[in-house]
Amino acid sequence: MIDVKFLTRYYGKTPAVQDVSFSISERQIVGLLGHNGAGKTTVMKMLSGYLEPSAGSVEIGGKDLSLDAREIQQSLGYLPENLPIYPEMTIADYLDYAAQLKGLRGDKKRRAIRYSVDATELGARFFDPIGQLSRGFKQRVGVAQAILGEPELLILDEPGNGLDPQQNEHMRELVQELSRQATVILSTHVMQEVDALCERVLVLSNGALALDSPLAVLRESRELLLSCSSDTGDMANLLSRLPQIAHVSMLDDTGNKLTLSLALKESAAMDTAAGNVSRMVIDSGAKLYSLTPLRRNLEQIFREAVREKGGSHGS
Repeated sequence: MIDVKFLTRYYGKTPAVQDVSFSISERQIVGLLGHNGAGKTTVMKMLSGYLEPSAGSVEIGGKDLSLDAREIQQSLGYLPENLPIYPEMTIADYLDYAAQLKGLRGDKKRRAIRYSVDATELGARFFDPIGQLSRGFKQRVGVAQAILGEPELLILDEPGNGLDPQQNEHMRELVQELSRQATVILSTHVMQEVDALCERVLVLSNGALALDSPLAVLRESRELLLSCSSDTGDMANLLSRLPQIAHVSMLDDTGNKLTLSLALKESAAMDTAAGNVSRMVIDSGAKLYSLTPLRRNLEQIFREAVREKGGSHGS
């Protein structure tokens, strides 16, 4: 669906994005993450054709964006962080104008507007001037214009801006529904949204790609979390002798219960290590309460990726 190669953008002599490459398959929801100034907005503007790269290429649906920008833009939806919505226009007039820019006409245009309005629950305010709307409703108007014509590619920059918790939940449901027929690139500072929606993340740092991985893989750690009874001697020392265990850390020793973190060696298989740990605990005469893989959260993953890349200074 999307093939990006060595994408680079300079503002004067300052590099905002440098040599960013990635590919995205159809109907994926991909989170684009990074600190302010990491280059996210610049990348999204280049993907949508609103900003020309200094170097590199973007192919969408097998077409070169530099050669077929107009055609590609008619099949994508883009919600920038600060959408230029015209305050004197009504929602009806604005969506009609946006639909025409996408090449929609006649019944096709009317159906597209009706779908967008229903999906974003704007029907009750359809003839209201945009300037009279709250921040949340203006954001919904922005999303409505982005999904006009049910685009094959949807680029959303902070879609939850200005929305209350109930509206945010509705937005998540809408994005999931849209992903059944569209590829979605979602940029947000809200990690819960990425956790709830995305199957893969791209992390930008200092204008470069610091991480590109499925979320399921990133959440996996090389650690086991063990809870057992503490009435059989030095459990930590026993477990550290296992060939799969690199390091044992005591997390809690309260009453008759131990909680230990077991870091595995790089070559160790998780299932084999778990089986040996269980056997060791039971053979020692201790009670095994639980043994589970330790899962990393997205905030931790993000911090590690940015730290390894050395901070962020792009735009």
